[in-house]
Order: sequence, then structure tokens, then C-alpha cells
Amino acid sequence: MSTEDNKRSVIVGIFVFLAIVILVTGIFTLAGQQKRFINTITLQAVFDDVGGLKPGNNVWFSGVKIGTVKAIDLFGESQVLVTIGIEERAQQFIHENAIARISSESFIGNKNIVIEGGTQEASLVEDGDRIRAVNPIDTDELMETLQVNNRNLAAITTDLRQLTNNLLEGEGTVGALLTDEGLANDFQATLNNLQQASQNTIGATRELSRFTSKLNTPGGLANEVLTDTTAFSQVKRSLAQLEQATTSAATLTENLQEVSGRLNNENNAVNVLLSDEEFARNLQSTLQNLETSTQKFDENMEALQSNFLFRGFFRRRAKEEARQREAELERLEEQREEVQ
Repeated sequence: MSTEDNKRSVIVGIFVFLAIVILVTGIFTLAGQQKRFINTITLQAVFDDVGGLKPGNNVWFSGVKIGTVKAIDLFGESQVLVTIGIEERAQQFIHENAIARISSESFIGNKNIVIEGGTQEASLVEDGDRIRAVNPIDTDELMETLQVNNRNLAAITTDLRQLTNNLLEGEGTVGALLTDEGLANDFQATLNNLQQASQNTIGATRELSRFTSKLNTPGGLANEVLTDTTAFSQVKRSLAQLEQATTSAATLTENLQEVSGRLNNENNAVNVLLSDEEFARNLQSTLQNLETSTQKFDENMEALQSNFLFRGFFRRRAKEEARQREAELERLEEQREEVQ
């Protein structure tokens, strides 16, 4: 064998050796990613739809990769049985009431399984156990919903643009308010009036508070009426008396009206006295005659007192009247002393 052949054989051997090293490294790398050389346990979950999940996809727990999907098989009538392998070190965190959920690494990325560990009260899972599965979100339904939302958003944007155009053109009440200076001034004046009314209300409230505080001041009339039962009783009696007086006044008014009606009767003597002029003249003449007769009677009495025949009678009568007056004065004096 020549030197050239030996050199070629060495080069080929080197390349073969490098290829073997690369192959072994790749095998170990892939095996490490697939957890081929790590002790695992097998769990199962039944889904209605796996949504594109494939064997070899990852299994995650709290953001940590703990295993891979081993197999996907049809189960029952229309369900899918998914077998997963997880590391034994993760077994201590997964309980029998754990939940397996299909998720995505990104919006359009590979599918994976996310396990929620369950509650501490439940027992830990064992090799071959079946955990509860939650069906994944339907991507097609999600896209359809997004499309509907996009159409609604486009409609809202169109309406908003039309609304802003109307506002800028001064259409409608708000548009007129934005463009009409007179209307804006009126609106500002209205706001000022409302502000003034609010201030007046605040002032009235303050005055009312001050007034009520005065009512609550001890010793005041209102406070005495509101708190003193005796004063309240007196006020109540006064109101009752006032009501009685009002009733009496009403009765008196009715009586006066009745008397007035009787006075207006033509057959009544008083009405004749008030309205008949001839009767009034006769009555006046009669009164004048009575007055003249009284004067003449007084003159005759004075003449009788001067007459010696009747002088003794009048003197005895005067003495008797004097004694009666003195007795009355003494009685009044005794009563005054008793009172003192």
C-alpha cells in the first residue's frame, strides 16, 4: 500500500470517527431532551379534543418541564387517551385531584400539557393513575370571536368618526354648544346661576343650622317648650283656651248675625225705633216731657223739705242714712284689718 493510500485511509478514519462522535452526541442530546435516561412514571388523561397535541410534546408544571407526551390513542366513542411520562422527582408535587390542561407555547406554537398539582389534602399520584383533564380552548372559535370583535370595533370606530364630524360641523345640541358662541354664553350663564343658587343654598343651610342651635340653647323659649313638660302643658292649655275662645267668638258672631237679622225685620220694635222718623220724633218729645216733669218734681221735693210740716220726716231720714253709712264704713275697716 502506498503512502497516498495510507494518507487517504487516515483522513477517512478521522471523518468516520468525527461522524460517530457527532452521532453519539446527538443521540445523548435528544435523549436528554426527551428524558430518555431519567426515571419516570406514567400518568393518563382523557380529553374530548387534543387540539393538535402530538407525542413528544412537553409536559409543564409551574413553568418547569417535567416530562413528555408518550402516546395519544382514541378512547371510548369520541374521546382521546393521552399517556404522559413525568419525572419521579415531580411526583411529590402532583396529587390525585390534579388537573391536566392542553395549552400552547405561543399563539400558533406547539401544543403542550400543563399540570395543576391539586390540593395538599389529596394523596400523591402513583404510576399508571388517571388524572382529570380539561379540554383546550377551541382556536377556531377563538379566531371567530376575534373576528366578530374586530367587526364590532370597526363599526364603533366608524360611528365615533361620524360623531366627531357632526360635532365639528355643529350638528346636534353638543355640536351647537361647541360652535355657537351665544349658546355657549347662555350655558355659562346658567352654570353661574346654578353656582349662585348653590351658594345661596349653602348660606340658607348655615342660617338654618344657626337657628336650630339657638333653639337648642338651654333657657330659651323654644328649648323650654320642646323640653319642659310643664311649659308644654301650659302652652297646650293656652291653645285649648284659645280654641274655646275662638269657638265662643264664632257663636257670638252667629248670635250677632241673628240679632242683626231681627233688627232688620220691619215688624220689630227696635227696627221701628231706628227707621220710623215720626216714631222717633214722638219718642224724643216724650223724653223731653219726662225731663221737664223730673225737674218740676225735684223743685216740689225741695219745697216740701222747706215746709215745717215735712221737715222732721226728712231730718230723721237723713240721720238714718248717715248711721247706715257709718256702719258700712266700720264693717269695711274691720275686714281690712282682718286681711292685714
